[in-house]
Amino acid sequence: MILPQLLSVLIAVAIVAVVSVALGLWLWYRAPRRFRGGKSVAAAYDDWTRDGLLEDLWGEHIHLGHYGRPAGRRDFRQAKVDFVRKLALWGGLDQLAPGATVLDVGCGIGGSSRLLAREFGLKVIGISISPGQIDRARSLTPDDLDCHFQVMDALALDLPDGSVEAVWTVEAAPHIADKQRFAAELLRVLRPGGRLVAADWNRRDNQGRPYSPLEAWVLEQLQVQWAHPPFASIREVCRDLARAEAAVNAAAPEWADWSTETLPSWSDSILEGVRRPLAVLRHGPRGIIKALREVPTILLMWWAFGTGLMQFGVFRLQLADASRTIDSDQG
Repeated sequence: MILPQLLSVLIAVAIVAVVSVALGLWLWYRAPRRFRGGKSVAAAYDDWTRDGLLEDLWGEHIHLGHYGRPAGRRDFRQAKVDFVRKLALWGGLDQLAPGATVLDVGCGIGGSSRLLAREFGLKVIGISISPGQIDRARSLTPDDLDCHFQVMDALALDLPDGSVEAVWTVEAAPHIADKQRFAAELLRVLRPGGRLVAADWNRRDNQGRPYSPLEAWVLEQLQVQWAHPPFASIREVCRDLARAEAAVNAAAPEWADWSTETLPSWSDSILEGVRRPLAVLRHGPRGIIKALREVPTILLMWWAFGTGLMQFGVFRLQLADASRTIDSDQG
């Protein structure tokens, strides 16, 4: 009697799994989350934050991780911590004076903000267009950390010109349509001599090499499934930064391609559901279907970054120091 019962259970589980996968694929292709301005982005992140599924799977850092070059094996969540540390050092945030103010644009639930405050002794203002993310960031942040979180639109920063020593933004630009205005706002709030440190998902520059039909279809899916407007290329990001009014007399933006270092994040983000099954199962059928719905997009991201259709660009720029410019002119 035991074997027939066990077989029945296995068949039932298999049927549920097949139906869930089929439903997830149907939702993925037939019900995309298209970009419809900032409200669509805020709504998507409010939903993810409210149900807690993304946090259960990814932890407090809602961004990719750094696995070294060549990429090696890392704990998924530790790789995210490593990413913040390495980008902060690459961008020169360790050279800021203790207590210097850093604006974290697109702060998520505050993981990077807390690390920058704790390990680099910085005062961090984290902003997001998602009220849900800001509420969660505040609840996760100890009172002794100099971190402050506000709901704010990155295209209309409610901060005076030249009010912060550094601007930090990781994977926020893919959700913003007006890239030039975004660049101008980030640099506007920087003080003379201030530093910008940014990370972006960038499409391959198609000048001289048009996208194939397959590449064009993949880019379209990466946009419509995760509320993205068209991506910018690394060249276009550097152009937008250089054109910003505040960048006058600044050195040209510097950039690097960290696609290799971050690529394993995509496979790990799927494997986390296997490593932490309860993180998905505790959300019930809706959580399972929601997690399965994201798998095709993650696989396309993995393919796109692995083939060079997408690049993980990191950027740094330091504004000219007004006092040094004056001294130079007088000399």
